[in-house]
Amino acid sequence: MSDQNQIESLPFEKAIERLEEVVRLLEKGDVPLEEAIRLFDEGMKLAGACNQKLEWAEQQIEMLVQENGEWIRKPFLSEEELE
Repeated sequence: MSDQNQIESLPFEKAIERLEEVVRLLEKGDVPLEEAIRLFDEGMKLAGACNQKLEWAEQQIEMLVQENGEWIRKPFLSEEELE
């Protein structure tokens, strides 16, 4: 299994935890250049995978709103989509 497939198969919470760890390591600034580049690449892949999972989750959410005394389903719209 490729690194990208491993990253994409991680649950969202695990991917976020690893991304936070990668950021901490890079912020310390004491990793060798080659390792920093590898970590940066991993972090970009993790961020992309997390973003995809969040977008998917937003698409799955429906809101129940009451209009004219009746409950109806409406799609969830993010603030960006409302603009």
